[in-house]
Amino acid sequence: MPDIKLLLVDDHEVVRTGLRMLLEGQTDMKILGEAKNGLEALDLAGKLMPDVVVMDITLQDISGIEATQRLKELYPDIAVVALTIHDDEQYFFEMLKAGASGYVPKRAASEDLITAIRAAYADEVYIYPSLAKALVTDYLSRPTIETGENTLNGLTPREQQVLELLAQGKSNEEIADTLAISKHTVARHRENLMSKLELHSRSDLVKYAIRKGLITP
Repeated sequence: MPDIKLLLVDDHEVVRTGLRMLLEGQTDMKILGEAKNGLEALDLAGKLMPDVVVMDITLQDISGIEATQRLKELYPDIAVVALTIHDDEQYFFEMLKAGASGYVPKRAASEDLITAIRAAYADEVYIYPSLAKALVTDYLSRPTIETGENTLNGLTPREQQVLELLAQGKSNEEIADTLAISKHTVARHRENLMSKLELHSRSDLVKYAIRKGLITP
């Protein structure tokens, strides 16, 4: 398995040291560099091109939220996993909106962070369970969207199937097996979904599917 190339961003050296010790013990992970603030993170991301950035929210210059948003604008293929002391809904939703693929409180078990990094590398989404509930509650509390042919923005039946399976957390390979199609075809359907729905990340697809009632929380 190829190494998952990582960039660690935290303003506390002791935290970065602890993360390095933990993650370097994983056979599929390699740390390319460390940054102590948001601007340094953006600079190093451009030079090192990591697969995943582990991002703290509270930084000394710009916030991790702003750093994530800028990073995703500049390098959309780099995934971001938030690792933060903040486990309240405000920061959680702001990081998702900025483009993060994972959100893990620092109080979580080390296995949660490792799982989140691997999920982000596989273009999946990992949300800490207690915060996943907040995501579902938020979208279910919004006004009910009318039913009918126009509610899914002109998606074909196959695209609706792919959307539902993506929102359930299935990988491209699992979707291909379920629908008896190739991974290339799944990827093409996924691109069409993003374009038609004007969405930019898998987390956006999950939110959309919940709002449309395609998946049951």
